[in-house]
This record gives sequence, structure tokens and C-alpha cells, in this order.
Amino acid sequence: MTEHSSKQAASRIPRVTNPGTMKEEMLYRDLGATGVQVSLIGMGGSHLGLANVEEADAIRLIHEGLDRGINFLDNSWDYNEGRSEERVGKALAEGGYRQKAFVMTKIDGRTKEVATNQINDSLRRLKVDHIDLLQHHEVIRFDDPDRIFNEGGAMEAVVAAKQAGKIRFIGFTGHKDPHVHLYMLTVAKQHGFHFDTVQMPINIMDAHFRSFSQLVVPEAVRQQVGVLGMKCFGDGIILKSGAVEPMDCLRYSLNLPISVLITGINSKMLLDQAFAAVKSFQPMDEAAVAELISKTEQTAMKGKYELFKTTAHFDTTARHPDWLGSDSKEVQKLAPQLPG
Repeated sequence: MTEHSSKQAASRIPRVTNPGTMKEEMLYRDLGATGVQVSLIGMGGSHLGLANVEEADAIRLIHEGLDRGINFLDNSWDYNEGRSEERVGKALAEGGYRQKAFVMTKIDGRTKEVATNQINDSLRRLKVDHIDLLQHHEVIRFDDPDRIFNEGGAMEAVVAAKQAGKIRFIGFTGHKDPHVHLYMLTVAKQHGFHFDTVQMPINIMDAHFRSFSQLVVPEAVRQQVGVLGMKCFGDGIILKSGAVEPMDCLRYSLNLPISVLITGINSKMLLDQAFAAVKSFQPMDEAAVAELISKTEQTAMKGKYELFKTTAHFDTTARHPDWLGSDSKEVQKLAPQLPG
């Protein structure tokens, strides 16, 4: 169980004592046990592919971010019908920018066949010969780990892609319930597999409700799995509570032992805000964390502003089950598809 009171929650939330290595404008931290150092801020791919963001502006933001020291680029096979990966691909194809970037993307497929096709789609759109980090996307159901690791599952495609030199590292993501993440780590261990990374919501309200910070981060650190934080602002919804300011959210997330905080950046203002947060960041002790998260103690309790946990609003694979692939032949033999 997670603790909700600010004082007790702060005692269970891991903290950094070293902010990272500062190089010019950006801090860098180790990516788990990979031996790679990544920028503490990662550019979220979803925002870069939004229809109201001009392609030229998105490419310009990617280039400026890379020039100023961001090296971690987030993406997913399903973001904006492939537009996000295509824009990043165009940005990387110019002026040697591929050499500045650690490229991450995600796949939704749960079967070997579907996952293989999605990996190849991503490589083509991103215009790269390899992806630095590939992650299983939206592990939000307890059946997802079993489907991924079962015979004929997506992990077979991912491991084959790694062996072929198409990807370097392997991780998974999810946003629904910390216990699903813990189950994924358990299933991986049962199959003798060690993930390089795990991505999860790391935000100031998560401290009080179904807390990934309290439950998953300590286990990931223990296993030397690189932690990727996301949903610092909850797609802007956390700020609508009026309880906190953007810098409160950023300070909380950066204070955890994460390798990267992936945040949506679709304007020069948001890019500058991310750099300002990094440059001013100083590790907080337990008392300071308790004081900070006390701002959201009452508003966070029922997950009202963390819609990705309490609603299906952000569950894109629930709206597109075909992305996941069909049941395995073994399942179909045991239980023919039910009507409806």
C-alpha cells in the first residue's frame, strides 16, 4: 500500500543526493545499468506531432533542444498516426543531428508478428538504422506482461530486433497502476529477462495516489533499471487544480532517482522552462519533499487530476485493440472468440 499523508509519503519516496553532471545548460544522469548517460529532460514525441503544431516548428524545436544539450527523444509508433515519428525522422536526417540524439520509441503489439511490423514502421519513419531504446507501450492490464512474454509474444520480436542490431536497449511503459509495473518486472524475472528501462508517471500528485514513486521506483532502483519519468503535468491537467505551479511539478519529479523526465515541449516557452528547471535544481531533503507535496495532499487523494490512472481517456490501446494483435493460437484453441 502507499502512504497518502505528506510526511509518511515523503519518507517512502526515493530522492537523489547528486543532481547529475552539468554540461553547459543540461544535467545528465546514468540510464540504469546501460553505461549510457542521458539528458535529465527528454522531449516528448506526442506533443511534437500535434496537428496544431507546424512541422517546421516541431523540427526547429527538436534541433534547438539537441543543440542546447537535450539528447533524449521520446516517441511511439502510435503517436498522431505516425506523424510524431516522421517529424523526428526528418529532424534527425538533417545536419548530423542523429549523432546528437538518443532515440526512444514504443510499440503496442503484443504478438511477434504485429510487434515486428511496428518496429519496422518505426525504423522507416524515424529514418534510422537502429533505435537506441525500444519500449513495450501501455502495459496497463495484468494480461499485458503474459501476452508479451508468452510463446509467440512481442518479446520474441523485440529480442530478435536487438540481435539484428535494430535496437540497443529494451524497456516498457505504463500509466495505470503501479502493481501492473511490479507484475511486469516479476514476469520478466521469471523468464530470465532484465529490462534496461521502465517508464511511469512521476508527478507531484502521484505522491499521494496509487504511487509509482513509492512502489515502483524503489524496486527499479534496486534492480538497476533506468527510470523514465513522464506526466509531470498530467497533460496540463494537474496545473488545472490550482494547487501547484509548473516549477513545483518539475522540482518534485527531478528530485527522484530518474534518468530522464520526459515532458511535452511544443513551444519555445516550454523548452526554456525545462532548461530553467534543470539549471536551478537542487536536491531536496525529506522535509522539503514533504512540504512540497503537502500542496497536493487533499486534491490528489482520489486521482481526480491523474486521469490516466482513473479513466480510459489516455488508454489509446483500449480504443485500438487491433494494434495489440489477436490472441495466441493456444488461447484461441482453448477458448474460441466470444461473440460481441
